[in-house]
Amino acid sequence: MASANPIDPLVERVERLLVRYEELQRTNALLAEQVELLTQERDSLKSRLSAARSRVDALLERLPDLQN
Repeated sequence: MASANPIDPLVERVERLLVRYEELQRTNALLAEQVELLTQERDSLKSRLSAARSRVDALLERLPDLQN
């Protein structure tokens, strides 16, 4: 049997690389979305923590001075 066109293995490899590239693009998009969601969650938690700290500080200010 005659050998197939010598460029065929190269074409197959390029096609596999293109499929892998598309998979990596999808994965990267999903990861970027997760990063955005986690960043928003982190910012929200930081904001809530800051508000809680402010409330605690306000309560501490209202406590009587016990050093008399």
